Amino acid sequence: MSRWNMANSKYHKMMTIGIVAIIIIILGILGFWGYHVYQQYSATDDTEQPIEEFQHQSGMTNNTTDNNTIGNATNPYDSVSSAVNSTSGSGVQTYEGFVMVGRIEIPKTGINYPVLAEVTKQSIEKSVAILYGPGLNKPGNTVIVGHNYRNGLFFSDNKKIAIGDKIYITDLEGKKVTYIVYNTYETTAEDSDYMTRDTKGAMEISLSTCTDYDSSRRIIIWAKAE
Repeated sequence: MSRWNMANSKYHKMMTIGIVAIIIIILGILGFWGYHVYQQYSATDDTEQPIEEFQHQSGMTNNTTDNNTIGNATNPYDSVSSAVNSTSGSGVQTYEGFVMVGRIEIPKTGINYPVLAEVTKQSIEKSVAILYGPGLNKPGNTVIVGHNYRNGLFFSDNKKIAIGDKIYITDLEGKKVTYIVYNTYETTAEDSDYMTRDTKGAMEISLSTCTDYDSSRRIIIWAKAE
């Protein structure tokens, strides 16, 4: 084989190796993107019906009002503080078309979100919402649920919350109450006992979201007013 032929053969081999390497890289990128999309879909799909589960088990209903629905949207983490508006003349505050009953701040996870009045598939794609209880800053246990999109939005980082951490709840009257976390645990999606627990007249909140590794399980956090 001539020197030119040998050089040409070596060039073609290098080109083939380079093309194969590029294909492997592209497939890897597509695989990572596909897995990320699947995680987002799984998180949404597995947590979009918590209110139906609770009502089926307990026969109870939420004490909140209108079932407002709008189309799917993104999760506006950076714009929550500027997107709140008041319904003219009604005294009702809304956020992205949903009735808003207050705000939740958790320094440990860096969130500051409107709390919506009712859990629906559409409302918890916008923010966190009340699933059950007397309402914000009232005696009894108020359950607030939010998605775990595994990306820092909503209740994605609730696993980082520990006993002794503080949660701040501000209601529509402007009253801001500090709640101290005193219990955290995992349970099944079917468990609703924590929702109806007797607080003996104390103001408490419970936060609920799915776990990172199993969307059929829930991270539950109990906190009591300071």
